[in-house]
Amino acid sequence: MQLKPGAAAEYKRRHDDLWPHLAKALRDAGIYDYSIFLDEESLQLFAVFKLWPDHKIDDLPLKPVMRRWWDYMADLMEVEPGNRPREWPLQQVFHFA
Repeated sequence: MQLKPGAAAEYKRRHDDLWPHLAKALRDAGIYDYSIFLDEESLQLFAVFKLWPDHKIDDLPLKPVMRRWWDYMADLMEVEPGNRPREWPLQQVFHFA
């Protein structure tokens, strides 16, 4: 994901005050151990999370609370039509378990 210049502090503040009903929707979708990292030079965001085997992450974009969150965050980051954050897939180049 990509932040807009000058948006890092506000992005962090909004996530520090994550809506309880959004946190519930994330948990209900099977997400746990979720972190977002910022590269301060490029303003790129990297999200990493784990999913339970019976996750329903594909249903998350259909949830009204998720869409409201995207609308709320759209002024801070690059977005697709419908305000979904613009994402780029990353290729895994190493894993150690």
